[in-house]
Amino acid sequence: MVTATAVETESTSQDSNVISVEELQNYGINVSDIQKLRGAGIFTMNTVVSTTRRNMCKIKGLSEVKVEKIKEAAGKVIKIGFIPATVQLSIRQQVFALATGSKQLDSMLGGGIMTMSITEVFGEFRCGKTQLSHTLCVTTQLPKELGGGEGKVAYIDTEGTFRPERIKQIAERYEMDPDTCLENVTYARALNSEHQMELVEGLGEELSTGDYRLIIVDSIMANFRVDYCGRGELNERQQKLNQHLFKLNRLAEEFNVAVFLTNQVQSDPGASALFAAADGRKPVGGHVLAHASATRILLRKGRGDERVAKLQDSPDMPEKECVYIIGENGITDSGD
Repeated sequence: MVTATAVETESTSQDSNVISVEELQNYGINVSDIQKLRGAGIFTMNTVVSTTRRNMCKIKGLSEVKVEKIKEAAGKVIKIGFIPATVQLSIRQQVFALATGSKQLDSMLGGGIMTMSITEVFGEFRCGKTQLSHTLCVTTQLPKELGGGEGKVAYIDTEGTFRPERIKQIAERYEMDPDTCLENVTYARALNSEHQMELVEGLGEELSTGDYRLIIVDSIMANFRVDYCGRGELNERQQKLNQHLFKLNRLAEEFNVAVFLTNQVQSDPGASALFAAADGRKPVGGHVLAHASATRILLRKGRGDERVAKLQDSPDMPEKECVYIIGENGITDSGD
């Protein structure tokens, strides 16, 4: 029996690049200014470095002079600029995959859902987008030798489709303790697009513990489509979405977590779009979402209980299709 336990923070190689903002104290930055950074969702040195001076000056109580001192101190902790490709290789070697529940799907993806990047699945209803999210909530907690990440999951639900009882069912499939599995899933219901963005902004503190291995947003576009539906609002929506996805991507790279997004589809009568499916449907979100997602997977209905996953875009794997099943135990292979 695989026993799920409360995940404890431990210093591992995959978290070695996470340096707390408290380190700034060693370079003359006072505690009150560090608290202001934390209050603005900046918890690590990498975030300090990646945040523009313009945005940092918007933090209440931080003048241009203070921001410059903070940036100067951060530059002493983290060197910015060109690095040998061998260093980047060592960083990439920290990437690992999270099992999906289907061996065929894992094989198609090169092992599963990869950390340090965004994976997007899209398709019509009842194709398994949310069920795949539920399954990942459990498999992420498995030991690494079984395809897990031995970590927690942050789950942002935009449509009210999260079902904790499904987590318990899937946990039993893996002979894990259902209640402990639920304890290791941090859940939030995003009420609108602004709240959704705020939830992601606040994830830095949780992720800085080193406990987390997966962020799920189910679904990424639902709130944005509701909040920006009038004429002339598309540009503003795409700008906000771009900022949101940029933050998610930064979290994935900084904390070596996987970001898993589910997405809706819309009709494309012309079927001429680059990412249009064979049935004339395409994912919403436009090119902003298409460029942000390193891996894009189309899910569609197959024969009977079967569902088909098509890998449409991946930096590592060729286009390919596989079949999977949605069952009581989550995502599985045909015959399991």
